[in-house]
Amino acid sequence: MSDVTIRPGTDRDWAAVGGLRWDSLREFGGEALEDRETFAERFRAWAADPGSAHECFVAVQGDRVVGMMWLAVLRRVPSARAFDRASGDLQCAYVVPELRNAGIGARLVAAVLGRASEQELERVTVHSSPLAVPFYERNGFAVEDRMLHTYVHRPVGSR
Repeated sequence: MSDVTIRPGTDRDWAAVGGLRWDSLREFGGEALEDRETFAERFRAWAADPGSAHECFVAVQGDRVVGMMWLAVLRRVPSARAFDRASGDLQCAYVVPELRNAGIGARLVAAVLGRASEQELERVTVHSSPLAVPFYERNGFAVEDRMLHTYVHRPVGSR
């Protein structure tokens, strides 16, 4: 969609991005612990933290934020081959339902991976729902059997 702009998120976007984050939880069956406006305001304060290791890219149509995608950067332990190392994790990808399948998600992925390349990250991972796996595969990600995880703490209401 040519009328949608992809750009880094800014302070003026954070409440809207928080609203999208709340919407994504509700859309996929999660139970919110607070109303949308309260969460969006708390999210705005969190996103404004200058020490955060997270960067947000937004999709904007007119004055409305219609999509988001985050890159979390994690410094890695130095190795003898590369002392300064870091990896990324693509997080909180969301496009409003009425604008899906129009290429906005792919443009957000390209922005995140472009930023990862600028930072010379070794890799970018994504924890995807089964439904979105084909989307990520079309956009350069590969399913890998060696990725393991365990839950140490599950937030209330999560599955």
